[in-house]
Amino acid sequence: MSYRSSSARRLTTLTLIATLAAIGGSRASAQAPHRSVNGGRKVTTPFHKPSDEELKKKLTPIQYTVTQHEGTEAAFRNEYWDNHEAGIYVDVVSGEPLFSSLDKFESGTGWPSFTKPLVPENLKTKTDRAFGMTRIEVRSAHADSHLGHLFDDGPRPTGMRYCMNSASMRFIPVKDLAAQGYGEYLKLFKK
Repeated sequence: MSYRSSSARRLTTLTLIATLAAIGGSRASAQAPHRSVNGGRKVTTPFHKPSDEELKKKLTPIQYTVTQHEGTEAAFRNEYWDNHEAGIYVDVVSGEPLFSSLDKFESGTGWPSFTKPLVPENLKTKTDRAFGMTRIEVRSAHADSHLGHLFDDGPRPTGMRYCMNSASMRFIPVKDLAAQGYGEYLKLFKK
């Protein structure tokens, strides 16, 4: 065996190893779970938006209208406006954590209202000029679900009112947090 062929084989092998490592690294980073605000620990579930076909099968008509077409459910006739159980609210589309019952308050509006998000990185806002007024629309960051609107007439300490649609969220009681993959939030409810 000549030096040249052995050297060429070694170079080809090294190139192949480097290429496979690069592919594996980019694949791993693309699948990396999103970071939470809780001590920089990673949330174990990567959040994504299912296809429109899947959403039509998974969601009720009101959930689909609210999350995908910026609909609004009826005040005082929705699932969570008067829910007082301890737990968290997640995006009904993707499951990304949105709000905690610890930050929920009675706004008198007939929709669930919160003073702040549970994981700020899971929310995004944009200007909504529908119906001849300017409001701040709140959407989920990963699934881009319409959640509701943000107002500056909330209670202290934030002064904010995240006025959300029940149809855009799923409530997970404290007793079910670990079983449903949200165990990292249990510490919020320990006295």
